[in-house]
Amino acid sequence: MTNQKTVVVTGGTRGIGHGLALELLKRGNNVVICGRGQSAVNSALTELNPAATDGARVAGTTCDVTKHDQVQALWGLAKKEFGDVDIWINNAGMSNTRFPIGRLPQDEVDAVPAVNLVGTMNGAQVALKGMEEQGHGALYNFEGFGSNGMKQHGMSLYGCTKFGLTYFTKALIKETKDSPVIVGYMSPGIVITDLSLRDRGKMPPDRWEYVKKVFNIIADRVETVTPWLVEQVLANDKHGARIAWLTSRKAAGRFIKSRFKSPGNRFPELDLTDDQHAA
Repeated sequence: MTNQKTVVVTGGTRGIGHGLALELLKRGNNVVICGRGQSAVNSALTELNPAATDGARVAGTTCDVTKHDQVQALWGLAKKEFGDVDIWINNAGMSNTRFPIGRLPQDEVDAVPAVNLVGTMNGAQVALKGMEEQGHGALYNFEGFGSNGMKQHGMSLYGCTKFGLTYFTKALIKETKDSPVIVGYMSPGIVITDLSLRDRGKMPPDRWEYVKKVFNIIADRVETVTPWLVEQVLANDKHGARIAWLTSRKAAGRFIKSRFKSPGNRFPELDLTDDQHAA
């Protein structure tokens, strides 16, 4: 494959990151993933290996993105295994329990900003430095709920990290306008993953029914969103591009359509019992 690229996906052991890695490998690109636990990394590599085509390979390692030296080691692994790194995707992220800030456990208050903001900053610093030295590359940061300033009950902590991350990305785009590195955003919209379902057994029933209704209207599956995101990233050559699956227009259209036709239960897993969900 003459156009084979090497792509680093942080947090690529599950959810959207895992889906991105899978689609990249299917298209013959080398992928490097990371996760916080060795067992998760090993399991992901076992699942991803069979998807590789055209001689592509996947490598992975443990990495706490809040630790700069570990992120630097991730870059080093990619360089050692594949040479130049063409694309770096800061996907690793963490959500909080959907409680008001006064009810959140302190470990979440500490961890969510650390992973979402400091982790992205570490990834950006390492990738930009390395890509500028090699003379080319592309860096993408993941947007999420709150990036546009939207507010929702129980999402103040997570939302503010994504709002800050969008500011950070805008600043990077300006700072790198004369560099050989492309910087942009990725925005998957609402995707059903283990993180989005983590609060199923913690919310009051009426609150969960509301969340489930919203999910059924505008949420999508990993396998629906990630092929499109990967195609857009591989094709993009524009600095400052925002690669967004769920645009405001698309979301508004889905809500309007839902007024005339119920979307039904598009995600059977939303009705799992607490015990099944915990498993």
